[in-house]
Amino acid sequence: MRFIFKTDYGQDINLAKHPGHVFWYGALVLLLLAAPWLFAEYWLAQLTFVLIYAIAGLGLMLLAGFTGLFSLGHAAFLGVGAYTQAVMTNAGLPFPLALACAAGLSAAVGLVVGLPALRVKGIYLGMATLSFGFIIEEVFARWESVTGGNAGIHIKSPELFGWKLASGESFYFLCLLITIACTLGLLNLLRSPTGRAFVSIRDSEISAQSMGIHLARYKTLSFALSAALAGIAGALYAHKLQFISPDQFNILQSIDLLLMIVIGGIGSVHGVFLGALFLISMPQAIAMTKDYLPATIGQAPGLQAAVYGIVLIAFVLFEPHGLYGRWLKIRTYLQLFPFYRKGLFKRQKSFQKSDRLK
Repeated sequence: MRFIFKTDYGQDINLAKHPGHVFWYGALVLLLLAAPWLFAEYWLAQLTFVLIYAIAGLGLMLLAGFTGLFSLGHAAFLGVGAYTQAVMTNAGLPFPLALACAAGLSAAVGLVVGLPALRVKGIYLGMATLSFGFIIEEVFARWESVTGGNAGIHIKSPELFGWKLASGESFYFLCLLITIACTLGLLNLLRSPTGRAFVSIRDSEISAQSMGIHLARYKTLSFALSAALAGIAGALYAHKLQFISPDQFNILQSIDLLLMIVIGGIGSVHGVFLGALFLISMPQAIAMTKDYLPATIGQAPGLQAAVYGIVLIAFVLFEPHGLYGRWLKIRTYLQLFPFYRKGLFKRQKSFQKSDRLK
């Protein structure tokens, strides 16, 4: 076991808690930089999707995992960013400006959607965001002069400072750079007074308000920042597919995003990336194992949805902290072996949280 003796406040808020963090995260960055030379084109494309979904997951994790606000319509913010990027890029706007417009418009829409969060919470907030998702999907389908309607819209390859990112390798590096920037930005936000205010609202709104935290301001800010990250992910998603249509941003996409952070580990930045890996790799694993299953099971049209449901139920029942929570237990077991005690990883009963602010 490693015990860290902290002697000052600056040491407490460092992103890297000890030299081991620097080593392992540095090795991970080097591996990701070398990925185009290590993986085939298909797997590099899947890794690019992991990065894109991780950005959207960071936004939803900020909202649900760190602020405690429930959203079932997050795919709408993804769609706003994707369509804004497509329209701006096709109009000739440079990629950085188009990306800023996608993030800004998504944040503005998130600010408007966040207003109901001031009066409703829990399942009612989920219903409000779900209704918003249906409205936005209908807008995409009906506003044909801008979005192309149900026929969809094509988008050009991004250009950065005169360099056209048409190949899979160059676009992968662009997504990697933006993902690292978004991750570092979120980590710095969480250790700031704003991030601590988000967490305090999640734990107890009454306690947060008694400490002088303005609930309305921070709730709407959380929605805006979450939507901005989803808009950035949507912009990259549009460039990756090079074609978008309204049916790509429906309720199933929102459920996938929510499933991603729950299985990865709610309330954890690491869980976002583990959940994104699960979300992208699970369909590939199902496709590879279909041939080894009986025909009645392997050829069933709802096999993927059934597997997702079974996995989600298993995590909720046996590992509510997700993949990252399971990894923490495995790491602790290996660090203590053979001096572990029998009941070390037994699930503890949590105390009921204080009543939410009426």
